[in-house]
Amino acid sequence: MARKTLFNKVWDSHVVGDLPTGQKQLFIGLHLLHEVTSPQAFAALREKRLSVAFPDRTFATVDHIVPTDDQRRPFSDPLAEKMMQELEKNVRDFGIRFFSLESGKQGIVHVVGPELGLTQPGMTIACGDSHTSTHGAFGSLGFGIGTSQIRDVLATGTLAMDPLGVRRIEVNGALGTFVTPKDVILFIINRLGVKGGLGFAYEYAGDVFEDMDMEGRMTVCNMSIEGGARVGYVNPDEKTFDYIKGREFAPKEDAWDRAVDYWKSVASDSDAEYDDIVRFSGEDIEPMVTWGVTPGQSVGVDGCIPEPASLEEEERDLAELALRHMGFKPGQKIAGTPIDVAFIGSCTNGRLSDLRAAASVLKGRKVAKGIKAFVVPGSMEVKRQAEAEGLHEIFIDAGFEWRGAGCSICLAMNTDRLKGNQISASSSNRNFIGRQGSPTGRTLLMSPQMVAAAAVAGEVMDVRKLG
Repeated sequence: MARKTLFNKVWDSHVVGDLPTGQKQLFIGLHLLHEVTSPQAFAALREKRLSVAFPDRTFATVDHIVPTDDQRRPFSDPLAEKMMQELEKNVRDFGIRFFSLESGKQGIVHVVGPELGLTQPGMTIACGDSHTSTHGAFGSLGFGIGTSQIRDVLATGTLAMDPLGVRRIEVNGALGTFVTPKDVILFIINRLGVKGGLGFAYEYAGDVFEDMDMEGRMTVCNMSIEGGARVGYVNPDEKTFDYIKGREFAPKEDAWDRAVDYWKSVASDSDAEYDDIVRFSGEDIEPMVTWGVTPGQSVGVDGCIPEPASLEEEERDLAELALRHMGFKPGQKIAGTPIDVAFIGSCTNGRLSDLRAAASVLKGRKVAKGIKAFVVPGSMEVKRQAEAEGLHEIFIDAGFEWRGAGCSICLAMNTDRLKGNQISASSSNRNFIGRQGSPTGRTLLMSPQMVAAAAVAGEVMDVRKLG
């Protein structure tokens, strides 16, 4: 394992046992729950008459199934209402803090954790959601886990984990106008592949990440899992500390200074050793758009869909499948692809800075005729802040629907879904077949600014051409 890296330091300080399987038993400092992956885990605790080992380190919210158009109870979807009731019962019975709709703090789990100051450097964080890697933006290790592992963390506060290598990904130089953190991570996944990170933690470093604000870093770390990495992180710095300070669960008074000293100590040392290092130039990155059925199948907005024969042999069959599903042809320009739906939101791009960026493109413009466009804030707090700034008025004036907080069409476990073979311009993280609710629906991943430009044009367009 790499030495003197943040990953190595945090990992070693949380190992509490060696298992016969060769895995390590890792103490989990923060456990986040939502309504979809937790019910069976709680049922297992009841069956074995177990309690939650660390309820003070365990927090829940509702995000996946909650409707975004009408959040009055009971929900119009009976299954969603049942899942909500089950979560309410579980958090009540086991004494877990719940950020409910009534609390005013509800939202997507990976938005709520950071905005409340629960996410802090040097932590191990687990959640039954693959995009828990988001929290690595703060210099923590965020692990997405399954239901049986949720049970283990609830019951013991620990998790059986395989050690990882550490790959340092440096992006130096400067990004061009309208090139965003979303474009950076799509570019990295395109270059390294959706399986390139298997067995690795990704450490993001270099000028581009040092210049990014915390919400941009969250976007990049969020999609580490799309590149195959188990976790992704950025070393904590003054931006990290400034973001956390004063938040509800942040350390207070003397505890703050002690916490910052610790947070600084976990950052990778200047002479840290890595298992692999790759370097990219920020100047080589342009606004990106996916054309296929994985986040790695992407091109710059000025590019063309590749010929399968030009790809590595192991990628060709998937490219052929993608072309058939998407209805595209090799050599076709991605710009000019007509869209039906424009979605701004998700745990990748549903934060305040994302809404500001999209609104700056939409101000004074109108959504093209026939386009269904909607924006879903990542949390109730994001929604409040956006409305205080008047962003909602810009979206509504442009022709977007302004919704309540939730995961929405990102994974369509709610009433927001594609219909038939509609094409969605989406700021979310996955473009898998069926991901947005229709088995024949088609998803193009891009930044919030690019989604806004596509909504105005009615087709994929280079946001830089809008000025």
